[in-house]
Amino acid sequence: MDAVRVALLREVLAGTEWVQASRRFAGSLRAAVAPHGGGLLLVGSATYEPWHLAAHLDEEAAWSGLPELSPTLVRHRVPGEAPAHLAVGLGRLAAAGRGATLLVVAPGQPGAGLLERVHDARRNGATVLALDGGDRDLHSLAHDALAAPPPPPEGTVGTPQGRDLDLDTVQHLVSAAAGENAGPAPRRHRRFRDRLSRLADSLSAPPPPRW
Repeated sequence: MDAVRVALLREVLAGTEWVQASRRFAGSLRAAVAPHGGGLLLVGSATYEPWHLAAHLDEEAAWSGLPELSPTLVRHRVPGEAPAHLAVGLGRLAAAGRGATLLVVAPGQPGAGLLERVHDARRNGATVLALDGGDRDLHSLAHDALAAPPPPPEGTVGTPQGRDLDLDTVQHLVSAAAGENAGPAPRRHRRFRDRLSRLADSLSAPPPPRW
């Protein structure tokens, strides 16, 4: 997502908590992956692989001059033909210790197996961050967490309080904020749902070829 679309998204969300919340969480991420750390590991659940966030963080690392933001994507299942940078399995989490940062992204339940690995990584000294749907067990393990709002019940109308956001949109906000230090965009007065719906296609753009 380019800077213009990020600015528009923040403008749409002005008056909600999401601009500042995503910047706060991005600040925790930047602090955790400070230079000379143990690297950034990015892992999803067995049913959700955050390759799109991996691509955006990789872009932000290059554009911002913060190479430590470039993540290693840890995968539950590694295809035999995967290139080296996409062939890192869950065993990598066992080596995550002091200085490493583990960012867990999961819209639903992360699963007992992943939670156990995250617990071990934290016990070994890794910083754990969670970007998810609000799983209590995962949040209890995380040093910092940001939960996307649950979808509204079927048939209800969203409100300008972030009810129309999903985890993918929150990931865009966090990845953009991770590479910059700008202040919040000025607020404009338009209907939240109408303007947010115009962004849906651009938010689902495919990742760069590396991912």
